[in-house]
Amino acid sequence: MSNNTFGRLFRVTTWGESHGPALGAIVDGCPAGLRLDEGMIQPWLDKRRPGSSRHVSPRQEADQVQILSGTFSDDRTNGPVTTGAPISLMIENTDARSKDYSDIRDKWRPGHADYTYDAKYGVRDYRGGGRSSARETAARVAAGAIARQILGPEILIRGALIQLGDKTIDRSSWDWDETGRNPFFSPDAGIVEMWEADLDQLRRDGSSTGAIVELHVTGLPAGWGEPVYGKLDAELAGAMMSIPAAKGVEIGAGFAAAAMRGEEAADEMRAGEDGPEFLSNHNGGVLGGISTGQDLVLRIAIKPTSSIRTERKTLDRDFNETTISTKGRHDPCVGIRAVPVAEAMAAIVLADQMLRHRGQMG
Repeated sequence: MSNNTFGRLFRVTTWGESHGPALGAIVDGCPAGLRLDEGMIQPWLDKRRPGSSRHVSPRQEADQVQILSGTFSDDRTNGPVTTGAPISLMIENTDARSKDYSDIRDKWRPGHADYTYDAKYGVRDYRGGGRSSARETAARVAAGAIARQILGPEILIRGALIQLGDKTIDRSSWDWDETGRNPFFSPDAGIVEMWEADLDQLRRDGSSTGAIVELHVTGLPAGWGEPVYGKLDAELAGAMMSIPAAKGVEIGAGFAAAAMRGEEAADEMRAGEDGPEFLSNHNGGVLGGISTGQDLVLRIAIKPTSSIRTERKTLDRDFNETTISTKGRHDPCVGIRAVPVAEAMAAIVLADQMLRHRGQMG
């Protein structure tokens, strides 16, 4: 299996399966001298971990990260710092229940990667989906915490759930602080009760739903990204589409830009105290593949979870027609826990772009 590595200068390789003994990441290219310990990584993993509310998978994983290499501490460093060597991260799996998947070992879940894995590799880890499981994203979140250390506190990466199923937030009620006070990362307190009712009904129905995640990055300087093949928005879009269940990405106005007139979409400029001042941000903070210094804004569409109890038509590995109902512990909306994953992937892209920009421009 190839392509388990993401990035150019800041490179993240994830490893492990959903029901294996552990999963983790190798982070290569991190500059030396950065303060780093498990306590700087763990809060981000706690945002993503299962079992945190009744609205996500009840699998009980502590997701405690261990740093196995790449840091050093003595009386001169006054605490652990990165050495420039590869950083190895490990997260043990402690609550896997592989027997829940014995009924589907020879069947393909509609909408899941079961068939395509069999078609490509001829072998498939049916226990929770193996590498195709969203459990793999825990390693991405851990690596993203290191990327945030490289970026520094001036660059703020925040995600929110703006739509669950067919119910969308009221943008006039947007409050970033609210995203930390409810289990949906919703910036609108008024919609939480409706979302809770919808997800409770979905669980009773044995079904699932999709969602839309919105990401904002503030403090990004102008000039990051390349004008042709290393476009900042292209690499962000690729990173977001690598998240399990992601089916669409839009930057700034996205598809709504197709209905605009040129004078509306152009993001006019005036002179500000510290450089250009943009009168709008329909381009989402990127022009010609390069950051403008405005807020970076993007959205990701997450499809409904494919592992559901509702019986569906499918095939087995011998192409016999059959039906399937998936047992086990699954998120009725995988989009909820996609919020910290999207934040982490944005951090990884931006840390890589930052190092590449410095390497090219000094």
